[in-house]
Amino acid sequence: MESVSSNLAAVREQIAEACRKAGRSEDEVTLIAVSKTKSAAAVREAWDAGQREFGESYVQEFLEKLEAPELSGLPLDWHFIGHLQSNKVRQIVGKAAMIHGIDKVSTAEELSKRAEQHGIDVDFLLEVNTSREGSKYGLDPGSVLQAAEECFALPNVRLRGLMTIASPDPVEARREFAELRQTLEKLRQNAPDPTLLTELSMGMSGDFEEAILEGATMIRIGTAIFGWR
Repeated sequence: MESVSSNLAAVREQIAEACRKAGRSEDEVTLIAVSKTKSAAAVREAWDAGQREFGESYVQEFLEKLEAPELSGLPLDWHFIGHLQSNKVRQIVGKAAMIHGIDKVSTAEELSKRAEQHGIDVDFLLEVNTSREGSKYGLDPGSVLQAAEECFALPNVRLRGLMTIASPDPVEARREFAELRQTLEKLRQNAPDPTLLTELSMGMSGDFEEAILEGATMIRIGTAIFGWR
């Protein structure tokens, strides 16, 4: 059985190779280790191997990991990458470095309200359903520009970019990643501060190389690091 540290080393080498193919620097791609359903001990093992960015999808599990003794005092950067309902926003505001799964303006409004109450600024991404599958969360690609316009006006939150979960087929996935990149480019043309719109959170264990080729700045890897759930 492969260890978390050896899996991380293998993933980092694959990232480096994909960056070479894309003519990009490895510094342009942030690896988020998706630790949902994994133990705090597994997160600690990844931390000991040099990993600093972690992703969680379930609010209760995320809150439990924040209190885990194995992780006490460690300066981890947590990303909340799961679908976030408005009624759960208050529980995680101020606890995640970035929130990836905002797919409704109303949820962004709740995030803004709670951030304002705490006197903080919160970074978030809009989730886009580039595969147009009915079973997936995310804004329809055609509605992203309007949703972003409404989000730009909200206080105490900063729209930093877009996120997607692509189709299983690598060819389709690459097309969808390209569409997300093009959508972000359109957003920048109308944004009050285009320099904030830098992030494309796309690519997972099975398709992160295609995502890097299409401009991903954040890739979310779980299985390839921690093994099957």
